[in-house]
Amino acid sequence: MRTEYTINRCFSRLRAFIFLGLSFCSFVFFPSAKAQEAVAQFYRGKTINMIVGSSAGGGYDLYARLIARYIGKYIPGNPALVVSNMPGAGSIVAAQYIYNVGPKDGTAIAAMFFGAVLEPLFGDRTKSKFDPTKLHFIGSANVESSICIVRADTGVKTVADLQAREIVVGASAGGGSTTDFPALMRNILGAKFKIVAGYPGSNEISLALEKGEIQGACGYGWSSLIAGRPQWLRDRFVNVVSQDGLRLEPKLKEMGVQLTIDLAKTPEDRQIMELNYAPLEFGRPYIVAPEVPADRVAALRAAFSTALKDPELLTEASKINLDIEPLSGTEVQAIVDRLYKATPDIVEKAKRAIKVNP
Repeated sequence: MRTEYTINRCFSRLRAFIFLGLSFCSFVFFPSAKAQEAVAQFYRGKTINMIVGSSAGGGYDLYARLIARYIGKYIPGNPALVVSNMPGAGSIVAAQYIYNVGPKDGTAIAAMFFGAVLEPLFGDRTKSKFDPTKLHFIGSANVESSICIVRADTGVKTVADLQAREIVVGASAGGGSTTDFPALMRNILGAKFKIVAGYPGSNEISLALEKGEIQGACGYGWSSLIAGRPQWLRDRFVNVVSQDGLRLEPKLKEMGVQLTIDLAKTPEDRQIMELNYAPLEFGRPYIVAPEVPADRVAALRAAFSTALKDPELLTEASKINLDIEPLSGTEVQAIVDRLYKATPDIVEKAKRAIKVNP
């Protein structure tokens, strides 16, 4: 489970340009009995559509379907949940649907890529068509450990190897971590990546890797690998070359994997990488529309946190190798708010660092 030490460690790394000395503790607001009854009356007999901002079969899809099987019993009124997929532009399509088109009453929840949270900050806010600071975050299922994997038959094992020879990596359509993180490694660390974008999601990238259409993928979820394709490690089909993020996953540390941020050549390069990697701390966020009433938001947040402590859910997650390391909705909301207060010069430099064609 997530510890206060981990949160404080993340914050200490980011405070120079995001948090401005903010300190907060983890908590979940549980609505009063009267508010719960009002929420129960609304949800009783209704169905919540849980929208996954990626294609079926990937890590985000697995998490959403697991959570959907349990969260309903903790939402007052016990609504049914139906999962549907809405891939496109690294979950931006799903985020825009929730923000602009979908129901505003709490009957639509979206599971979005963490990278989509930064899109309006790094892009044209008028074209992004959603404002992450106005969305209600219900919570996050885990802290994501993002990795760079390369087919073992290439002989590539280290970042130094990536700096010495060109590797073709697959990326999602319209951005996301599988586009941004290899671009960041190329522009900051000198990795010789050829980035081939256009895949709907991680499942299609994985299939392309198996077929030999591409040689690797970066910004790929460690939890997606161990849950969806553990045979890749068992059969030594891929080498885990590096990990993105602010802290090294213990298992990856045992494997001798390099943390890319530790390879930054200057303090400014490290600061740029920190801003790009910050959303990994809420690796699998869930959102509802800004207009959802406060009592329903509170009820959904409480249900989300309780569901992710459910012994049956945890047992099922363990069986399929899904890492559960939840963050409350209030914590995710606070991190997002601070990200959007980053100084313009650092934002501009961080934005340039993830351009595929700088």
